[in-house]
Amino acid sequence: MADDSQASNVGGRYAQALFDLAKDQNQVAAVEADLKSLNAALADSRDLSVLLASPAFKAEDKGKGLAAIAAAGKFSPTTTKFLGLLAANGRASALPAVIVAFERLSAEARGAVSAQVTTAVPLTAAQQKGVAQALRQALGKDPEIETRVDPSVLGGIKVRVGSRLFDASLKSKLDSLKFALKRA
Repeated sequence: MADDSQASNVGGRYAQALFDLAKDQNQVAAVEADLKSLNAALADSRDLSVLLASPAFKAEDKGKGLAAIAAAGKFSPTTTKFLGLLAANGRASALPAVIVAFERLSAEARGAVSAQVTTAVPLTAAQQKGVAQALRQALGKDPEIETRVDPSVLGGIKVRVGSRLFDASLKSKLDSLKFALKRA
């Protein structure tokens, strides 16, 4: 758990630096698009995730891998240079945290709220619309929703907005019941 917190702090610092640079260069939208594309690549490729997270690979190898992805994705020069710097500094494993923090900073700058919604099965269009409307009402801002499917939640929904987590999943309810039964 301490490693996740440390990666998040490092990711937040790097994301802030990247955001400031991108803002100065009027490249926030381009960098954000690059990072979303990179996040999708991380989700789709176990090999890429292993490359970035594993200490068995040298920083140089991680840099080459990220440079190849940047070239193939036609990333902006700002994003490409940043990925090279991240790898050279031995912080490639913090990339997922950088992406999350950058998206949050970008959403805040636009006056929007970023929300991560996790369900056991994909939401229908009507359900997504209902969740967006409920979040808009609760937060007073337009939410930018990222949906994830995680069968381990069993049912229900988990919504993360910033550091707040609203957990109405069946798994958490069963865990609470199990804990209550152990105490009885």
